[in-house]
Amino acid sequence: MTFDFAIEPSLAIQRKFAGQFQDCTTSMSFRVRQNYGVCPSIEVDLRIFNTVIHTKVLTCWYNQWVILMRLVPTLSILRSLVFALLLITFNSCNFAQSVDKDLATGLSTRGDGLSCEEVYLSDGEKIIKRNTFSYGETFYVNFDGMGGFERDGKSAFPNMQLVIVSDRGDTALFINDMYDGYQDGIENSPLELYGEVTVADPIHTEGEYTLYVTIRDKKGDGSFRAKLKFDVEPNERIAVTSNQVSSREIYLFSEQSGHTITDGRVGFNENIFLIFEGLEGFSVEAGQVYLGLSLEVKDGNGNLILDEGDLLGDDLMNFEMVNAQLAPNFILTGSQIANPVTCKVRIWDKRGTAWINTSTEIDVN
Repeated sequence: MTFDFAIEPSLAIQRKFAGQFQDCTTSMSFRVRQNYGVCPSIEVDLRIFNTVIHTKVLTCWYNQWVILMRLVPTLSILRSLVFALLLITFNSCNFAQSVDKDLATGLSTRGDGLSCEEVYLSDGEKIIKRNTFSYGETFYVNFDGMGGFERDGKSAFPNMQLVIVSDRGDTALFINDMYDGYQDGIENSPLELYGEVTVADPIHTEGEYTLYVTIRDKKGDGSFRAKLKFDVEPNERIAVTSNQVSSREIYLFSEQSGHTITDGRVGFNENIFLIFEGLEGFSVEAGQVYLGLSLEVKDGNGNLILDEGDLLGDDLMNFEMVNAQLAPNFILTGSQIANPVTCKVRIWDKRGTAWINTSTEIDVN
């Protein structure tokens, strides 16, 4: 069974949408095929800006479709479908409103009065096509080619709010306005804005989070929103083995850059920390622990560069301080070294049998 329709908007609809109509949809035709036992199909020819778009949709509604066919006259159903699609088409002609989603990352956007040519994730240099991050990693949500701001002279006045919520509903990050310091606005046209996120405490590994970015026009009513669901995993470059000991987070940190090292690249004369947070499992007496900590560094040829048997010596340590953070560090001097450089740290309980070992490789340039 086949139905063919050619729809021309009525005079009443043309008047309702006035000038908006003549710039948008000029005609729409439908062909609906119903083959019993097979998914019905709807073929649509939609003319927009004198360009014909043809699409075919398989409506695999099965029982629901059959029930509707029996309860309501077929023509009535199709007329309802036609006018619903027409209304959607008319609404989509308002280019101040937009909805988009990046299928690779799940990053979705919605504009209302503000527009953006391209929204994407990056590490500050390269585009990122993932939504899983290592603890301590920094990423950016980039908004290139933003428009629609009401300007004061040549300046636009954006407000960017960042909120991160955990899967349990806890707020892990709230920044009311990343552009609060731009009192005189921004003259660039179109604007290129970005939001910076560092995946760190109170964000933790094995957690799932949702980032909400809201951009508003301080001089107008326009807004633009982005949403990203992401999860956090331990840095796979750091191998961990242990006996009776656990650590909430383990990561490399550069004092010079002030950032976590997630790609294993470091420089000469850079102060590198291997940080342990949330250490548990050691014997605690009167709030004190008695630990040993060794550090070994070898170059790519197996040559021993550092060999510290016990950096802690015979001193007792406050457990709360150890639990908060324990951070052995090293500096590699010179100008040449065989890569990759292997760094191993071992922490053990001098009162018992508990221990934890870590090993990671770095490239020094």
